[in-house]
Amino acid sequence: MRAFTLHLPAAPPAVGARRAGLAVVPEGFSPAAALLPGLWLLWHRQWLALVLYLALAVLAALLLPAPALGWAFAAAHLLLGLQAQDLRRWTLARQGRPVAAVILARDAEAALRRALEARPGWAALEFPPAHPPSAHPLGAPA
Repeated sequence: MRAFTLHLPAAPPAVGARRAGLAVVPEGFSPAAALLPGLWLLWHRQWLALVLYLALAVLAALLLPAPALGWAFAAAHLLLGLQAQDLRRWTLARQGRPVAAVILARDAEAALRRALEARPGWAALEFPPAHPPSAHPLGAPA
């Protein structure tokens, strides 16, 4: 069993905006973030962390001697792999989406299912109705 954190959307999205549903973030090491940190940060929309990573990489390349550079990048990648999911939680909290629940489950899908079984009201946040009452395609229902 793994631990996952669940983050609720901050507010209802504006009309036409990209909808942010429930976010399920696993605990633990991220091998993808350790091997390809720049792509992982882009994939998870970690813009501030990506800018900091690139700035530190450029700074290290300019200031460190060549023999130490490989070790420094290896250590930075390992550190990013260890802290990657915490960076995701930090970004979600900055967006007004703090941790709403901690769930133990086999995988992210099972964690989401357990959360929705425990709190059925959260299902409307993840699966909104097809047509909100004010936007009914045929006008107001009779």
